[in-house]
Amino acid sequence: MTNVVKYDKVFTELFEIGADKLNEQLAIRTFSKWDSISHLSLITKIEDAFDIMLDAEDILEFRSYAIGKDILRKYGIVVV
Repeated sequence: MTNVVKYDKVFTELFEIGADKLNEQLAIRTFSKWDSISHLSLITKIEDAFDIMLDAEDILEFRSYAIGKDILRKYGIVVV
């Protein structure tokens, strides 16, 4: 499974949306299902999917689908 498939799968399963809804504008609080509680679930699922541990700063900065990809690059994970 490619990194982008893993990444997208986390979003589609957690938020129960189709892959067609995933775009660069998808962000916390602009999407009703992505609130502070589901944000914690998202971080946990991302960490599990990629076998990493995000630091606190990255968890706070992970505010959108696009920013998440940039953050993963810091951990050597390219999501394209």
